Amino acid sequence: MNPERKKAMQSLKTAKGQIEGIIKMIEDERYCVDISNQILAAQALLKRANLLILEQHMKNCVKSACENQDHAEEKIEEVIHILEKVMTK
Repeated sequence: MNPERKKAMQSLKTAKGQIEGIIKMIEDERYCVDISNQILAAQALLKRANLLILEQHMKNCVKSACENQDHAEEKIEEVIHILEKVMTK
C-alpha cells in the first residue's frame, strides 16, 4: 500500500471512530452544538481521505494513461466528474 493510501486509510479509520462517537453522543442526548462540531470534524477527515485518494489517482493512473496514451481522456474526465461533485456541494 502506498503512502497516500495509508494516510487515507488512517483518516477513514479516525472518521469511523468519530462517527461511532457521534452516534453515542446522539443516543446520550448530548448538546447539539457539540454533536455538530464532531460531525464537521468527521467530514473534514473524509474530505482529506478523498483528496489523498484523488492525489494518488492523478499521480499514478492518470499520469500513466497520459504517458501511454491509454484512455487518457477517460481518466481525465473521471477526475473532472469527481471535482464537479466536490465543488457543487
